[in-house]
Amino acid sequence: MSENDDKPKTGDHQFEASRVEMEAAGRGGLSEAELDELVASSDTGARTPPGAVGRIILVTALCWSLFQLWIASPIPFVLGFGILNDTESRAIHLAFALFLAYMAYPAERSPFQLGLGLVVPVLMAVLFMVGSKSGVPVWWIPLVGLAVIACILLGSPKARVPSWEWTMAIVAALCSLYIFIFYDSISTRIGRPITQDFVVAVIGLMLLLEATRRSLGPALMIVASVFLAYTFLGPYMPGIIAHKGNTMSEVVNHQWITTEGVFGIALGVSSKFVFLFVLFGALLDKAGAGNYFIKVAFSLMGHLRGGPAKAAVVSSAMTGLISGSSIANVVTTGTFTIPLMKKVGFSSEKAGAVEVASSVNGQIMPPVMGAAAFLMVEYVGIPYFDVVKHAFVPATISYIALVYIVHLEALKAGMKGLPRAYVPGPLVRRLIGFLLGFILIAALGFALRETMGWIRPTFGDASSYVIFALLTAAYIGLLYVASREEPLEMDDPNAQVTQLPLPGPTVRSGLHFLLPVVVLVWALMVDRLSPGLSAFWATAFMIFIILTQRPLMVMMRGTDNTGISSMTAAMRSGVGDLIDGLISGARNMIGIGIATATAGIIVGVVSQTGVGSALANVVEVLSGGNLMAILFLTAILSLILGMGLPTTANYIVVSALLAPVIVTLGQQNGLIVPLIAVHLFVFYFGIMADVTPPVGLASFAAAAVSGGDPIRTGIIAFFYSLRTAALPFLFIFNTDLLLIDVDWIHGIFVFITATLAMLLFAAATQGWFLTRNKFWETIVLLVIAFAIFRPGFFMDYIYPPYEDLPPARFEEALGNAEPGASLRLRIAGVNDIGDPIEFSAVLEVPEGADGAAKMQALGIETIQNGEEVIIDNVAFDSPAEAAGLDWDQRILTVRAPQPAPSKYWIYIPTALILALVVWLQTMRAGPGTGAARREGEGVSHA
Repeated sequence: MSENDDKPKTGDHQFEASRVEMEAAGRGGLSEAELDELVASSDTGARTPPGAVGRIILVTALCWSLFQLWIASPIPFVLGFGILNDTESRAIHLAFALFLAYMAYPAERSPFQLGLGLVVPVLMAVLFMVGSKSGVPVWWIPLVGLAVIACILLGSPKARVPSWEWTMAIVAALCSLYIFIFYDSISTRIGRPITQDFVVAVIGLMLLLEATRRSLGPALMIVASVFLAYTFLGPYMPGIIAHKGNTMSEVVNHQWITTEGVFGIALGVSSKFVFLFVLFGALLDKAGAGNYFIKVAFSLMGHLRGGPAKAAVVSSAMTGLISGSSIANVVTTGTFTIPLMKKVGFSSEKAGAVEVASSVNGQIMPPVMGAAAFLMVEYVGIPYFDVVKHAFVPATISYIALVYIVHLEALKAGMKGLPRAYVPGPLVRRLIGFLLGFILIAALGFALRETMGWIRPTFGDASSYVIFALLTAAYIGLLYVASREEPLEMDDPNAQVTQLPLPGPTVRSGLHFLLPVVVLVWALMVDRLSPGLSAFWATAFMIFIILTQRPLMVMMRGTDNTGISSMTAAMRSGVGDLIDGLISGARNMIGIGIATATAGIIVGVVSQTGVGSALANVVEVLSGGNLMAILFLTAILSLILGMGLPTTANYIVVSALLAPVIVTLGQQNGLIVPLIAVHLFVFYFGIMADVTPPVGLASFAAAAVSGGDPIRTGIIAFFYSLRTAALPFLFIFNTDLLLIDVDWIHGIFVFITATLAMLLFAAATQGWFLTRNKFWETIVLLVIAFAIFRPGFFMDYIYPPYEDLPPARFEEALGNAEPGASLRLRIAGVNDIGDPIEFSAVLEVPEGADGAAKMQALGIETIQNGEEVIIDNVAFDSPAEAAGLDWDQRILTVRAPQPAPSKYWIYIPTALILALVVWLQTMRAGPGTGAARREGEGVSHA
């Protein structure tokens, strides 16, 4: 072993970040090898010993990728062999993840990590013994805990895998495979676990928590352990969160033997969807698409003020489309972008903060969204297409605003762009060229849609072969175009930049990389295939490209080296790229697989104990029932729960705990919010934890690249990310931003106005619009941005959209309302446990001749006792039942819609006030702009 083998490398990300910061200080960042080690310690596992053991790790990762491709493909159904149900595939998926977690991630030896590693097995052993009330012998439980402790104390060198870690890896994998091997016998005794089930579940849970500590750090392990403790110790909790407590039999059955806990929906999504998308991204990167995205962004935007920073935002957005890790995104793109940002005048901290803000934003960008998009499909119960549609506008607006923030920073500091290699033509010619390009792309899209609509009915079952032939023809054509250009080489970010690459040749050199993305988007959005099958076909086409692009490029370029030896070398390189991509995809999935399984523990506790209702009570007590306070508290809890967790686990935890809180308390306080808006709300604040100090893993990674201070980097990145923090509050109150019940014309209008509002918000928070803001101008810009985002807020005070009526006028109000309008009721009743509650219910007015007919269509009957109106009957599966109405509830208030002017009239005074601010700033700035004005203000050039 080398002298570095004894240093703590992995597991505790905070410790790792501190080490990285110390090593980076004073020398402008880490070397490429050190950055690779940082990504490995965070995402892929930092241990690949030389020799046979290292090959076993790589082969296992390769087999995992091949297994996932097999179960995602239609081949098992065609052959009638190897067909697995969801539970079986989840068990094998987790077995691979656990085995590789112990093999690839050495255990941390820092005192903090070591202490946690020793405490958790002891805690679990005590808890299981306390919960043993079913006559099962417990003498073996302490032995399991002691065995885990002994393995941790024996150490975990980086250069080799000792025998005790082999044992942990194999035993953990076998515990996961238990429900696969004994699937038939387990299915006959659900709810009645036997001693064998107890032993396997206890060992499996302990080893899963230890694997979580190794691969993801202590945060998720601590959270899961606390929730398990809560399961057993419910009677001893404070009254507001107390419950009856669960026995070991109940916990074992719920968490390990059934699909309610570890093997639940989260792990299922990881197995069915997430793995394939992560693999697709890894293959795309191995093919050269990552470098292509960066080069294209720099060729198009590098010449602008602060150009490298703007290019960093765009390239991170493109990488974020296919990436599941904000940390990997920071290091992958930041290695190139951060040094260039520093060269044009950004400080180390600001350069790192721009990369952090743009990389973390990649997690909210469809179609992958750090794998959360597929979880939302399961948790919200809506099609994948709808998830992408709802998430698209906020994510796009957030990226546009970040480009604008970078532009304002460049203006404030007097920065210049990088030199470009050509003299641009007149503006009119460039605009015409852009317009023609847009028209050409639109025409191609229309022709593609029409062609597909003609192919499928014409060729029937053979249409897949025809489509593949057309794709292959397009691929060969684009590859020929690329062969006419110089190949894109990886640049040295520390070298002097003399000029930018030409946009045209740069774009043309990799257009074929976009074809798999087109296949993916087409399958998801147009053919509406399942996310798993869509990712499979896109990955299959990506494999075809990796294997063929090098040999075809050799043939098309026709150099003097073209021959059998060159072709053989090109083919070998393609096969090598494919194997590397399959291995990288699997290693990228280790942490995600472990995270989804461990987060399943938390989801299982929530469903078993009802802690979600208890948490809602806590939030309600702390907020005093105030709606904004409820949202702020939920946002803060999402930030806290998200600290140190990867995006996928982060979303699972916050959605399981906090989404029901907003739905329940919002409904009680008159806020009816679509479930997708609630899930996006908690997701946005959960990923903010990657930015926010003191944890902020992405900020530490960026500081490692830039050599800046990680805490200051995180603070600046947080202020850059305020636009991302503002968006959830806005789309909770204005669901038009999520394109909910919005047509295309209205959707375009919403996108334009929301983008303008976000740019004004960015100008206010950055203190600079056309020139430096005065304090009152900042306040005015914030108010204008809010008015544009939520125009109904002010108009509702001028012209209330609802009229409050007594409950006795319910039938009358229903008869007067137009079909399709929303009528709101304030209801008093009891919740599931018999406590009195009040909530708001929304009824969409149906067709009907009068109020009585509309009530019948809604499935509701009432009786009136003086001024009191009581719901006497609610029809099964009726609109009234869907709205939450039930027998014996009382109607307190009827809120009937009334005619009101369009809420968008508020834009007229808003535009006038904005024009006043623009005029005042223009007058204050004077006729000089750019460098002259900045010199007058005492700001030096970069």
